[in-house]
Amino acid sequence: VQLVESGGGLVQPGGSLRLSCAASGFTFSTSPMSWARQSPEKGLERVSAIYNDGRTFYADSVKGRFTISRDNAKNTVTLQMNNLKPEDTADYYCAIGGVPVTYWGQGTQVTVSS
Repeated sequence: VQLVESGGGLVQPGGSLRLSCAASGFTFSTSPMSWARQSPEKGLERVSAIYNDGRTFYADSVKGRFTISRDNAKNTVTLQMNNLKPEDTADYYCAIGGVPVTYWGQGTQVTVSS
C-alpha cells in the first residue's frame, strides 16, 4: 500500500493550493479516502473525507473553502483548498478510510503566511 501526497507549499492568506494523493496497492475505488492535518497548535484534525458512493465530509473549519474529489480511474484523491487562512497551516495527510482511518500517507506541508 502506498499513498503519496503532493501539492503543499507556502501560500499567502486568501490564496489557494491543490493537494493530490496518488494511491496504489489496494482497491481504491471501493475505499473511503480522507484528508487530515496536524499542527502543534491544534493537534490532529480530520479535514475531509469522500466515500465510494460520492458522499463527502468536511470539518466545520473548512466548509465552503475546501473541496475533496476522487478519480477512481487514476487512483487519486484531491483536496482543493481556497481562501486559505493562517490557521490552515499544518502537515496534511492523505489516508485510507473514513472513521477509522486504516493507513496514512507521509504528509505534505502547507504554510499560510504573508
